[in-house]
Amino acid sequence: MAVDRTSRPVPPEAVLDHVADGDDIIVPLANGEPVSVVDALEAGAAEGRFRGVRIHQMHALHDRPYLHGTMRDRLLHVSYFLSPVTRPAFHERGCELVPNHFSEVPRLLRETTKCSLVVAAAAPMDRHGYFSLGTNCDYVAPFIGRVPFFLEVNHQMPRTFGRNQVHVSQVVGWTEVDRPLVEVPPVEPTEVDHAIARLVAERVPDGATIQVGIGSIPNALLVALRDHRDLGVHTELLSDGLIDLVDRGVVTGTRKRLRTGKIVTTFCLGTRKLYDFLDQNPAVEMLPVDHVNDPRVIGQEPCFVSINATTEIDLIGQCASETVAGRYWSSSGGQADFARGAMYSEHGRGFIVLHSTAAGGEVSRIRATLTPGSVVTTIKNTVDHVVTEYGVAEMRGRSISERARALISIAHPRFRDELTAEAKALGYI
Repeated sequence: MAVDRTSRPVPPEAVLDHVADGDDIIVPLANGEPVSVVDALEAGAAEGRFRGVRIHQMHALHDRPYLHGTMRDRLLHVSYFLSPVTRPAFHERGCELVPNHFSEVPRLLRETTKCSLVVAAAAPMDRHGYFSLGTNCDYVAPFIGRVPFFLEVNHQMPRTFGRNQVHVSQVVGWTEVDRPLVEVPPVEPTEVDHAIARLVAERVPDGATIQVGIGSIPNALLVALRDHRDLGVHTELLSDGLIDLVDRGVVTGTRKRLRTGKIVTTFCLGTRKLYDFLDQNPAVEMLPVDHVNDPRVIGQEPCFVSINATTEIDLIGQCASETVAGRYWSSSGGQADFARGAMYSEHGRGFIVLHSTAAGGEVSRIRATLTPGSVVTTIKNTVDHVVTEYGVAEMRGRSISERARALISIAHPRFRDELTAEAKALGYI
C-alpha cells in the first residue's frame, strides 16, 4: 500500500510486513545499504519470520552473521561483487557469488529473481515529495516505480540529482536514522603508482572523457592529470580524487557529446569531503548502471579513455582481474564494460594498469599463462594498452608474437628471460 504525502516514519521492523517466504530483496551497494532495515531483516530471519529469502547486493560494507551462512535456509546473501566483508564469507561458502558484468545486473535481477522488494538508504524527502538515493543509483534505480521500495532516510546522506529520485507514493514505508556514512580514505600512491600514472596521463588528450576507479594507481593518475584541460567524466565510481580536478578547472565536460558539462556516475564512495561535494551539486548526474556502463552508450562518446587495474595478465593479453593467486577476490565489475566501450569510441583508448610484480617482487604479474584457478575478466581481443612502471605495451591489432614481445618488454627485468623462454615453448615467439 503506497504511503501518502503526510506519511510518517515507521520503525525499521515494519519492513517485515512486506516480506514473505521465498522473496528476493534487492539492496544497493556500499553506502546505499539501509543498515537498520537490514538489521531488522536479519533479526526477523533469526526469529523464523520467513524462509527462503535472498538478499541480492554488490560490495557490502557491513559485516553480519547471515553473510556467513548462519541462517541460509531463511536468509541467504547473493553477492554480485565481493568486498572485504563478503570475501571471507564466500570462501567459507556462507554466501553465493553470481558472475556478471556490472552493466547487466539490473537485467539479471529482472530475469532471475522475483524482484520482490528494494530496501535502500536515502536522503530526506524534499518539499515535492521526492527522496534521493544519495550516493547511489546503481542497479536499483531501474526498479523505481516498478518494485516496492522501503527506505531508510539518513539525515547525513547527501542529496544528489539524476535518475535516483523516489517519490513518496512509490514507497511502502520509510524509517529514519542519523548515521555517518562509511568513509574510504584515498590510498596514498607509491612511486611505482606515479610512474604508471605518468605513462597513462601523457596518452590522455585534452578534452577526453575519462573513466577511472578507486585505488592507488587511479589516485596517482588523477594527480598526473592536473595540467590537462576540459576533461569530461563518465565513470561507474566517483571518488575523492576527482574533486581536485573539478576545483582546478580540469574537469569541465564541455567537449562531451553526451550530457555536456555533467559528471556522470552510478555510485560514489570516498570520504566526507566527497559526500559534501555531492550534496545539492547539480553538476553531478547519477544514472542507472545499465546506462552508465553500457558499452553502446560509452562508445557514443568520442575520445573516451578507460583506465582499469588487473592483478595478472598472460602473454596474449588475457586479464585476470577478479582473482588473486587463483582465488576469487572480487568480481568483474565494470572493467569489461568500459574496455569495450572505449574500443567502440571514436579515438577511444583503453588502459589496463598493473605493477610488474607481486609478493615483494618475487612474482611476476605478467605470466606466460594465468595462474591455475584464475578467471579471465577482460578478453584478449578487447585489451588495448597494458601499462606497468616499465612502459606501455600496445595490444590492439597486434599479432600473438608482437603481443608477447611487447608484454615481456614491460615485465620486471628479472623475469624477462624466463618469460621469453616460456613464450618460445608455447610457440608464441
